[in-house]
Amino acid sequence: MGAPIQVHGHRGARAVFPENTLPAFLHAIEAGADVLELDLAVTRDDVLVVCHDPVLSRRCLGPGGSRVIRSLTLRELRRWDCGSIPHPRFPRQQPVPGAPVPTLDEIFELASRGRFLFNVETKIFRHRPRYTPSPDRYAELLLERIRAHRLERRVIVQSFDFRTLRAMKRLAPGIRLAALCQVGLRSFRMIARRALADIVSPDLRLLTRRRVAAAHRAGLQVVPWTANTPRQWDRLIRAGVDGIITDDPAGLIAYLKSRGLR
Repeated sequence: MGAPIQVHGHRGARAVFPENTLPAFLHAIEAGADVLELDLAVTRDDVLVVCHDPVLSRRCLGPGGSRVIRSLTLRELRRWDCGSIPHPRFPRQQPVPGAPVPTLDEIFELASRGRFLFNVETKIFRHRPRYTPSPDRYAELLLERIRAHRLERRVIVQSFDFRTLRAMKRLAPGIRLAALCQVGLRSFRMIARRALADIVSPDLRLLTRRRVAAAHRAGLQVVPWTANTPRQWDRLIRAGVDGIITDDPAGLIAYLKSRGLR
């Protein structure tokens, strides 16, 4: 058996708890996830917070007014409840009334609970610059927090927008980078080269055994998203992936154990 397949808890473990909330990350840690996958937004006062979208979801309850995180201070953002309304796609999800959007610092403070890694996605949008700082400033803010928690060796930075990855490479060449991709027929090697990354994270539908093997020959790792069923897990295992991003890290870990792969 080769290296074990890494289990990345997508947004913590949103199959069980509201995404990107502290309970979701704690559940992933307790389940034994190798990596906590999370998303970043940036408040008006330049605080990095953990939220998938730059605009608060309709599943977040708050005082009204703007839902654009970049227009809110951290204090204003804390007034929103993002844990009370369960996600209809995840019937097992347990609500956590009052759960706020956590800061990146709060998630990084979980590092002492294990040896897991953090896979941090910079959410940035080329055609919506008002939602985020510039790519260079975004990378600077993130690197400040990584260094403050001494997590340089435990953080992967991933993005669909490679500007922040290239900025991070200039600032801290030792931080690992992952290129997210959703569409297209370009080779994973070409995608990684554009992003200056050594990990490619494609939509699972882009995976073939041949594409994974070619990536491995180029010295790349392949970590697809987001696989939640045994059928999907089995296909990715056969393709030879290095890790799997899943909403159900406990379920994937149990499946890998049943296959003698963990």
